[in-house]
Amino acid sequence: MKYKNILFYAALILTIVAGCKKANSDVDLSEGIIGSGTVHGDVWGIWPKGSIQRVSGDITVPEGKTLVIEEGVLVIMDTLVKPEVIVKGNLYSMGTPEQPVRFTIEENYRTDSRKFGKQWGGILAAKSCAELLLDNTILEYGGAVTTESSTSVKLGLYKAVSGEALPALWYSNVNGKLVVNNCIFRNFNEDCTYIEGGKIIFSNNKFYTTGITGGEGINIKSGCIADVSYNLFYSTNTNALKLSNSGERTPQAHVIAYNNTMLNTGWRRPTVKGGSVWVEATVFVELHNNLFANTRFGIKRDTKKVEDSRSVISNNLYYGFNQTTVDQFQPAKDIVSGANDVISTKAGENDPKFVSYPLNTPMDSPDFNTSWDFHLQAGSPALGKGTTAFTRNFPNGLELNGNNYASPAPSSFIGAFGTKN
Repeated sequence: MKYKNILFYAALILTIVAGCKKANSDVDLSEGIIGSGTVHGDVWGIWPKGSIQRVSGDITVPEGKTLVIEEGVLVIMDTLVKPEVIVKGNLYSMGTPEQPVRFTIEENYRTDSRKFGKQWGGILAAKSCAELLLDNTILEYGGAVTTESSTSVKLGLYKAVSGEALPALWYSNVNGKLVVNNCIFRNFNEDCTYIEGGKIIFSNNKFYTTGITGGEGINIKSGCIADVSYNLFYSTNTNALKLSNSGERTPQAHVIAYNNTMLNTGWRRPTVKGGSVWVEATVFVELHNNLFANTRFGIKRDTKKVEDSRSVISNNLYYGFNQTTVDQFQPAKDIVSGANDVISTKAGENDPKFVSYPLNTPMDSPDFNTSWDFHLQAGSPALGKGTTAFTRNFPNGLELNGNNYASPAPSSFIGAFGTKN
């Protein structure tokens, strides 16, 4: 081999190694890496730490098989093919705060014109998927619209018809387990998640810049027993949480949502369902310690099929920068209030005193500044106003792949973030 060729390949190897060592938020997508192999079809086993997986077509984790994605893996989706991730077996995406797993597209395609994704499909788990874990995982720029040739349509997954914008995550096994912790969902076309069954924990996640004409942060249907806590929802097109018992699956949907922070949700879909939390179809809900800041409405009910009579709502805080917002918080036939709620009646009352967030930010803006800090300053009316006097569905957590994932204990503050340590 000629000396200059040896130097070329040595440099190429160094480029790849250096790229893998970086956090995947700024991986160097050089020509050397772009020229590496791609994956499609059936996949299982381990995607090793720091690797780059270029997905050139739909991938499927077969029934009875497992795919483990280790920390720092960067999954690049082909924007022409718009792949779907089909999970018939089990999937464990196991990032860390320093090295998250990231499902994304080429960096030069992450433009404002693609702000609401549609560049790849989503993660779609069939009823045979017993366990699915997303931990410290970023999902972005997906939500492609299905066609007659889509694998999900052919397999009868999600809504099984063409013309549907896929969610980032769909799960459907009423006997399965789903844990989504410390993740970021952003830049999707419509729903971030659409859940139709299972024992479920959503905690410490962020949902923002999602939904063109519709879309929820977490959309839960019948068949689900769920704890939803310490999540941040920012300017979702429709609701932060859509909690429903629709679908006639067993068990009845029972959702305990506590210590979540919701900001500016619902304003980009000014319809009857656009808001913050929508409860419908006899769902059994318990809603505690949630902070609503500049959201459209608070907790809104389906007046035709009201929530289960066992439902409990308490200790939520509502803040509105202007009077229009405040007026929509007030209890009515379709607006639900609870015991010990802190509800503003005048614009500017009960300022939550976020560490760094301008409360006059336009409420219909989907743009999120990652430097904003939603911890509470001393003197916040949200401090000490929460309740811990309720039992979550999974106080002992859920076990997936031999590891236990806790459903966090509630806090005495309202919202997802207390004071900074």
